[in-house]
Amino acid sequence: MSLSRKGFLKMLGLGALAAGSKAYGLPSKALEEARAAAKKLKITDIEIFLFDIPLTSPFRIAIGEMKAANDLLVRVITDQGVVGLGEACPFPPITGETQATNAAAARSIREMLIGKDPLAIDSLLREIGPLVHSNPSAVAAFDMALHDILGKVAGLPLFRLLGGTKTTFETDITTSLDTLENMTAESKKYADMGYKTLKVKVGLDPDEDFARLSAIRAAIGRGVAIRIDANQGWTVPQSVYALRKMEPLAIEFCEQPVLASDTAGLRAVRLQSPIAIMADEALFGPADAIKLIRAEACDTFNIKVMKAGGLLNSIRIAHIADAANMRCMVGCMLESKLALTAAAHVVASQANIVYADLDGNSEHVTDPIIDGMTVKAGVLTLPEKPGLGCDVDPAFVKTLRKI
Repeated sequence: MSLSRKGFLKMLGLGALAAGSKAYGLPSKALEEARAAAKKLKITDIEIFLFDIPLTSPFRIAIGEMKAANDLLVRVITDQGVVGLGEACPFPPITGETQATNAAAARSIREMLIGKDPLAIDSLLREIGPLVHSNPSAVAAFDMALHDILGKVAGLPLFRLLGGTKTTFETDITTSLDTLENMTAESKKYADMGYKTLKVKVGLDPDEDFARLSAIRAAIGRGVAIRIDANQGWTVPQSVYALRKMEPLAIEFCEQPVLASDTAGLRAVRLQSPIAIMADEALFGPADAIKLIRAEACDTFNIKVMKAGGLLNSIRIAHIADAANMRCMVGCMLESKLALTAAAHVVASQANIVYADLDGNSEHVTDPIIDGMTVKAGVLTLPEKPGLGCDVDPAFVKTLRKI
């Protein structure tokens, strides 16, 4: 049976039902043919682009600095005209990847996926899964694109397909490391924009970090929450000293105060800190979640799609945390609104993901994404379109280098 893209999407039972059409009124033969067409869906081509977006100013954390988002854009194309979009956002100081290593991995993954069923997400990710250890962002891009196709074929926004119901939630916005004066002014600007929660980077000298946080708290008042992220910058004694000193500043939680490899140190800080501890760099995939829970090393998890290797692993981590009665946050690197929207679908689909840090594009010089999530005064609203619900501006794509 040969179908146009429009006809294919219309005839699929789930897609028609989600669109509110009279799916049950279709003749059983037509439904059977549509379902058969879905089963025959194949990946015919995969386009990979170098997806570079400059930043308005360098983004600095305790362990490194980034001057641009040097990403990859992936377009997975099927024989029925359904196209899935994905983005890889390597962050060398954290994941050890670069755009070049992601590009090499993406080329290999492309060869593995051509001719395969894009709806067989679990089996495809198991096939390309070994690459997640060295290039989790590259794997995440393909995972994202496959989920985009799944949502489009089903005719549902991805978060609804995953069982979620919340269409809006709050996200924080991040103040990166800088001088006391600059960090205070930036934080005040965000508070004036209506953000109810700020994330402030720390992880240098504990006394200097305290001075910066004190100035920020004085500038924004007590009505705005502050969470901090040390990005592995402190030792165990420094962490305990800093967090005890910062207790009067009403800090919501502290992300990754010590080295990611120091699970025992993270647990020691947690036991002595008056401020809750969130694992970030120590948590990449589901196995890490199990290890951290067994060690009782943290109070909460920061799940990042780029660390986890995609949406499926991110959801698995949330499920593991939920079984341990643990709450989670979904964070980000420096992604465009494409990958941020994908991460937002994960947040909306899981009840125990109660925090969001989806501001990776806040310092981008340009926003090449059409539709997708919107953020106003810290309130994120998800799109109701099928799949991820966003696209990349064709004019911008024409400027990109295809590999």
